[in-house]
Amino acid sequence: MRLLLVEDNHPLADVICRALQQEKYVVDWASSRREAEGWLLGQSYDAILLDLGLPDGDGANVLKRFRNTGNRTPVLVMSAREAVDERVRLLDLGADDYVVKPIELSELEARIRSLIRRSHGIADPEISIGDLRIDTVGRRALVKDKSIELSSRELAALEYLAIRARRIVTKEQLLQALYGWQDDINSVNTVEKLISRLRAKLDGAGVSIRTVRGLGYSMGTDEEQTT
Repeated sequence: MRLLLVEDNHPLADVICRALQQEKYVVDWASSRREAEGWLLGQSYDAILLDLGLPDGDGANVLKRFRNTGNRTPVLVMSAREAVDERVRLLDLGADDYVVKPIELSELEARIRSLIRRSHGIADPEISIGDLRIDTVGRRALVKDKSIELSSRELAALEYLAIRARRIVTKEQLLQALYGWQDDINSVNTVEKLISRLRAKLDGAGVSIRTVRGLGYSMGTDEEQTT
């Protein structure tokens, strides 16, 4: 999953980035309105974490412009402003959630997980497809109640596909969601090898990752993929 963090406090941004990267999120960081708008022009995100007090303008303007483009990516506002009127204003501008700083990292991570799930119409923290269950809180995957061994990146890819089950996910979308700009990767081989490993580990789960020629991949139950 790829996140955009918009925060001008460098020490705080560093702490948040490190914590989220340990959870295998790919995090892009912007310290100003201008940088944020630059990232938003070139990347797609699963969620945006937005501070309000930016050095070159109010983060609310970033939110307003973003929503005016029709983009529905979930936005979590993080601010030291506690006034109820301010929270109401930001929610009415299109924010999906609002937290008052300081915030515990565990709570921030839980709110991010919830935002991403809800943006795809999933309320339950456990995603089930066939005999596969993905525990998004415990960070594990099970087949017929037995844990399967996955690397952190394999688990991230599996969750990304499962949240978008029965929809086509392109190789480029997987690359953006799983790898940062600093990663040295071969786009075609990296994704194909990752999908190949997942297919092998999902054997017997009643789940398949189908290649949609020229487009990407689609995850669903074995029955769905053959109809």
